[in-house]
Amino acid sequence: MLALLLVSSGLGGSAAALAARVVTTAWSDAFDSYNTSLWLKSDGWTNGAPFAVGWRADHVSVSGGRMAFQLDNVPCPSGCSGMPYASGEYRTIDNYGYGHFETRMQAAAASGVVSSFFTYTGPTEHPPAPHDEIDVEILGEDPTSVQTNYFVAGVGGHEVVTALGFDASQGFHTYAFDWVPGQITWYVDSVAIRTVQSSSLPTNPGKVMMNLWAGRGVDAWLGPFQYTGPLHAYYDSAGYTPSGTTKPRGH
Repeated sequence: MLALLLVSSGLGGSAAALAARVVTTAWSDAFDSYNTSLWLKSDGWTNGAPFAVGWRADHVSVSGGRMAFQLDNVPCPSGCSGMPYASGEYRTIDNYGYGHFETRMQAAAASGVVSSFFTYTGPTEHPPAPHDEIDVEILGEDPTSVQTNYFVAGVGGHEVVTALGFDASQGFHTYAFDWVPGQITWYVDSVAIRTVQSSSLPTNPGKVMMNLWAGRGVDAWLGPFQYTGPLHAYYDSAGYTPSGTTKPRGH
């Protein structure tokens, strides 16, 4: 299922004002502080259905080796782009192509929510591109599994759910994928869990993104969401290593 497709033009003064570069240098962020040369906090807009959240920068915190999203109902709907809930999203300023992408994440556990790590580009980005996406998603209804997926020119439907052997909401684990021409391999804690080889895979560089969101109208996928109080997803690192380099990687 899609992680990001309908991006509001309300992005305005942040990411939409930047023509993203394609960067081919490695980086790693331990989230000791908010690195404004690398990241943006999505703020003041919503994706629309099936998302039930508006993105707010004040729902992202970064300090002391941890980045956190908070999903709540403050100050919604008037302060949440008309949505009933607010939450956080982190996105790189620049675009990244083939390489190794990874994060250490502790997901939220609740029916109807998704904690994610993914790459994305699409027609609403700057410059516009076909919608290509590679996903790692923990569905809060069952945080003992991970869903992997990808989109090529807006076409998805490649979801695979894999048992983790642990509860992703109870601690940090490393989620990663290698993306090279004609192949994507996903990893959890350095163990390969899925490989796809195809002539029809994403080819367009994209932003590295993370978010926490509640769904609406997708109960068959995520389960129903019922708000009972704030939810959190935590990240203690993220990084990128371009293809063809020898930097040590998490597998």
